[in-house]
Amino acid sequence: MLRLARLAAAAASAALLTACALLPAADPIPFDRRPVPERDPGSALPAGWQHGAFMEIFVRAWRDSDGDGIGDLRGLTASLPYLQELGIKGIWLMPITRSADHDHGYAVTDFRGLEPAYGTLADFDALIREAHARGIGVIMDYVINHAAREHPAFRDAAASAGSAQRDWFLWQPEAPAGWDVWGKNPWYPAGGHHYYATFGPHMPDFNLRDPAALAYHHDSLRFWLNRGLDGFRFDAVPHLIENSAKDWNDQPESAALMRGIRALMDQHYPGRWLVCEATASPQRWAGRDACGSAFAFGLEHPIIDAARGKLEALAQVAAYFTSAPPTMATMLSNHDIFAGKRLRDQLGGDDAAYRLAAATYLLLPGTPFIYYGEEIGMAGVAALQADEPLRTPMSWTADAATGGGFTRPGVKPFRPASDNVATHNVAAQQADPASLLAHYKTLLALRNTLPSIAQGRYEAPQVNGLVVAFQRATDAERTLVLINYGKSAATIRVDGLGANARFASEYPAGGARAQADADGRLHFALGPQSWRVLRKER
Repeated sequence: MLRLARLAAAAASAALLTACALLPAADPIPFDRRPVPERDPGSALPAGWQHGAFMEIFVRAWRDSDGDGIGDLRGLTASLPYLQELGIKGIWLMPITRSADHDHGYAVTDFRGLEPAYGTLADFDALIREAHARGIGVIMDYVINHAAREHPAFRDAAASAGSAQRDWFLWQPEAPAGWDVWGKNPWYPAGGHHYYATFGPHMPDFNLRDPAALAYHHDSLRFWLNRGLDGFRFDAVPHLIENSAKDWNDQPESAALMRGIRALMDQHYPGRWLVCEATASPQRWAGRDACGSAFAFGLEHPIIDAARGKLEALAQVAAYFTSAPPTMATMLSNHDIFAGKRLRDQLGGDDAAYRLAAATYLLLPGTPFIYYGEEIGMAGVAALQADEPLRTPMSWTADAATGGGFTRPGVKPFRPASDNVATHNVAAQQADPASLLAHYKTLLALRNTLPSIAQGRYEAPQVNGLVVAFQRATDAERTLVLINYGKSAATIRVDGLGANARFASEYPAGGARAQADADGRLHFALGPQSWRVLRKER
């Protein structure tokens, strides 16, 4: 979720809280708190589906089907053939629940209802059904840590100390001293008391020690799982429980809460999957004692630096999965500016480095998440501020007037088109077999056809100058991955491959075979800024 950028927004929001009084809601907001029993419709996906690559999609920015300038679920459903052809196996939907911000979606006002501009529950059901028909799973963002200030539960809680939802949130008569969360005291006044809000006054934290508040979330999760959803991306999990002004991050009780949610899914909704956002210590959250999977924050920047040819970064990349759980979720960038600008902007248009970065994380262990538009080299919009440059309309065509084919002619998109929409768009790259889009298709085809790449062990990493080599292995298959990050040709020696072991070329397809010598040693020459995938023949 947002960090420093959202804190800036929080400061602006605080200025609107004159005397910290709650503003009246413009429209009634539904508050469905009824218990939801388990009604598992069953998983339509094959076992291990979550090991394929995901696409992170901001629905608002993906495709506008009805001409209101805002992306919607029907636009996404119509685009599923594109994702299937690309080789995507999963979709992560950024928040689609009703929100107070009507944009990023993390200020939730209804945990069981859709943002009206995105469509109806029937549209959601159609998306799930059509995605499953193409072998694509769908997970959605779930913001369990906090609600919007406008959420009916918080409005009731703030209005009266006797409210049934009072204990759903954290209250103190006076703002406790000594708290400092990213440079701010996170306690804010309302109704004569103070409430706790990690990310600013517009998003009060839930008190997840309260059984009723936690039950509400469990019921809301079941609401979506009962409709066939394949899992969740959980936002801000290190902040679920705060024990003191000193111990407010990554607390054991937070991990226990996520362990309980994962158990709910494992026991009653088999085949579903969850991944957590935990920026400070992500590896702690990726094991079975917490979420099961977590984003590998801290790996994205070494991968990009390696692609630039920075020697010190290669060792970091090669060593990461020698200790990190193979269930980590990898990425190069996402919707938050703290994770970096769009990859195109970070690399300054260096296409060779871009391709190396993509090859690296798509061939490493973990579940890779491609941020929408990354596969075509979409840039941000330099004139925008905070996270907005990252969240512009998807570039389908070169037509900037329609947001790059995002909406209809004559309709103003909710945000300007990408700065490089004229050159980096789907239509142009689909017509070019040497395009970046074709490069991503090739990499995903390898991942989808070679079990060792999708789910195999990570073995024998080595760094020789600007060349990295590692092996991916299952009991039935072994592949050797070689990447030369340097701008000059290089030769690497790989040992321990087995006497006279033979290797077929998986990339490039039809390339020359390779063979180790009698000592199991292979010398392999690589061109500048190039990569190879070899499969050991039995």
